Amino acid sequence: MNSNFDRTISQEDVLKRRATLLQRMHIDGWLLLILLLLAAGSLFVLYSASGRHWDLLAKQASSFGLGLGAMVVIAQFEPRFMARWVPLGYVVGVALLMAVEVMGHTAMGATRWINIPGVIRFQPSEFMKIIMPATIAWYLSRHNLPPKLRHIAISLVLILVPFVLILKQPDLGTGMLILASGAFVLFMAGLQWRWIFGAVAAVVPVAVGMWYFVLHDYQKQRIHTFLDPESDPLGTGWNIIQSKAAIGSGGVFGKGWLLGTQSHLDFLPESHTDFIIAVLGEEFGLVGVCLLLLVYMLLIGRGLVITAQAQTLFGKLMAGSLTMTFFVYVFVNIGMVSGLLPVVGVPLPFISYGGTHLVTLLSGFGVLMAIHTHRKWIAQV
Repeated sequence: MNSNFDRTISQEDVLKRRATLLQRMHIDGWLLLILLLLAAGSLFVLYSASGRHWDLLAKQASSFGLGLGAMVVIAQFEPRFMARWVPLGYVVGVALLMAVEVMGHTAMGATRWINIPGVIRFQPSEFMKIIMPATIAWYLSRHNLPPKLRHIAISLVLILVPFVLILKQPDLGTGMLILASGAFVLFMAGLQWRWIFGAVAAVVPVAVGMWYFVLHDYQKQRIHTFLDPESDPLGTGWNIIQSKAAIGSGGVFGKGWLLGTQSHLDFLPESHTDFIIAVLGEEFGLVGVCLLLLVYMLLIGRGLVITAQAQTLFGKLMAGSLTMTFFVYVFVNIGMVSGLLPVVGVPLPFISYGGTHLVTLLSGFGVLMAIHTHRKWIAQV
């Protein structure tokens, strides 16, 4: 008995000695490489999109550094440990969203931030992009699958509470992403097709209800603009018209770095945030956009591999939801900038300027790394 135990310990020691530094740090090398490529690309494009604004570039670089640090720290925790703290995280997240209603910082007509003067200003809804799928994955993993009606109902309540609070800020784009992240968990948990078809059938009456009772006037105007941007070319249609003009003028190979006219002559609003891919398309053309999409595909593919190899139900549901939500993130931004979707204020992941969303995204990939690398140690030992 002791000899078997000693043999197991010795095998574990050998595996740890053979492990690379990244493995010992619970960092997935492929994910890290792709994320560093996106970080470098972001700073490269942002320098041009911001009008060679070094302060903005320094803030973006520091946000990447903070996000990478958070990713490394989160990767050290086993998924079982994370699951134990998910309910508390959900309660804290909802409490912060409620705090926004009371003491939130208002900017550009929206109250989405909590501002601690001299310390930090952050957007609590961003953190719900991780907390939401984790909460639904934690809840459903405690029950037999496919989920029963009462489990679906409870999951929907857990999703709708933060969704409604975020809509009140108002922030339809983030709210829809959080709604999607929870829905992806339900789908991967084996949601029966009759419930899926029922949800699809309910889209029309729900959309009508939101139009009359939920959406603000500016959100309705965005939908009008999406359907007919030429109806107000100098007003609400200006952004999408200029973004399509920038992308089209880039052609196949683009005009060259720092040579974009739409952004540098201030025709393209929000060129360093939501519409940054228009800058990329103008300066690097179709080739540049396709290269970015290829990197995104590699990142999503790696996330799906981690999902397939996850050993626990919680890990599988969590990894799959984070990966598919990231896909929606990319799809919505590119769709709205190219005129295929209404403008909803969703930044381009890792490329657009922004601190909170960068830290949130990298934290999510820290969770993916934890699910994958801790699985490896268990399998090897």
